[in-house]
Amino acid sequence: MKVPYNYLPQEFKNVSDIINGWKELIKSSEYTLGPYIENWERKFAKYVDAKYCISTNNGTDALILALKSLNLTSNDEVITVANTFYATVGAIVAVGAKPVLIDVDDRFQMNADCIEEAITPNTKVIMPVHWGGSYPKMNEICKIAEKNNLIIIEDACMGIGGSINGKHPGTFGEIGAFSMHPLKSLNAIGDGGMLVTDNHKLFNWMSKYRNHGMVDRDHIDFWGVNMRLQPLQSVVANIGLTKLNETIVKRNRNASILDKGLTKLIDLVNVPKRISGNIETFALYMATFYKRDELKKFLIMNDIEVKIHYPIPLHKQKAALSNCIFNSSKLKNVETQANTLLTIPVHQFLNDDHMNYILDKIFEFYGKKY
Repeated sequence: MKVPYNYLPQEFKNVSDIINGWKELIKSSEYTLGPYIENWERKFAKYVDAKYCISTNNGTDALILALKSLNLTSNDEVITVANTFYATVGAIVAVGAKPVLIDVDDRFQMNADCIEEAITPNTKVIMPVHWGGSYPKMNEICKIAEKNNLIIIEDACMGIGGSINGKHPGTFGEIGAFSMHPLKSLNAIGDGGMLVTDNHKLFNWMSKYRNHGMVDRDHIDFWGVNMRLQPLQSVVANIGLTKLNETIVKRNRNASILDKGLTKLIDLVNVPKRISGNIETFALYMATFYKRDELKKFLIMNDIEVKIHYPIPLHKQKAALSNCIFNSSKLKNVETQANTLLTIPVHQFLNDDHMNYILDKIFEFYGKKY
């Protein structure tokens, strides 16, 4: 049995609705912003229960735009985690601020207990990451931010469609950033991103900056850039949004089968604790495994496409040495997880048979019977 990691051939097997939507868009000649983008932004804002949405051409630009709106300087520090994708830290560097990297907890999320120790007079922002489509302890992080007069910008790029006690990830802080990269829970055909906020002043500034600083065709308020989402992608996103809740349900079902099976492998596998009241997106299903690298080879040999996110943590990357602030001795969980984490496919096009086959092969690797 083959268990593919990449589900895009199935996701876009039937594209008649997309093609019909594109045909209508092409006839309209609304190729830059316009009603298609405005319609998408309204729908997404409503879906996550935010006042305002600004679409961008990718999730990285969403993070950059969010940070840019705060007028950060080269002395300003942004606290985030060392086990995220490069874009999180890259966005901080792109606006000229300094990333401060802290450790994670046993659920692979920002460790709220490490935040206050990292705060200095230069700290301006906390950037929690909803890593893998799970969630850090946002209520605790919000209390720390309020106590220390700090702004929260959420990297919720993997969080579209999830829930934290009924509240959508990306709506706890001042601004939330999202991605529609093809392997996120909501896919564009290519890249796409969104920002949400309830702050009208920030919304107004970001809306202009992502469109060259333009007020209208003949006037600009300030120098901006082009970060616009293509209307062609908004058609894809609108269709995808109608299927998203079903996608999340299927992923959670598959993940629950793995959870139930893997928790039997005590001392060999560690499955992160699932928090009651939360709905994860399972953009990544991750657990830590004894003899991870050998297991990865064994599973791939048996046609189970697994990945590692990521074998080299950010603080050990060459790029981090010149502009990131961190203490390696206080990043022990990040380093341990980099050596033991494995990502297993649980996407919506897999079923019970796939999950049981994965479990059967993992148990076989450890010399046990599933």
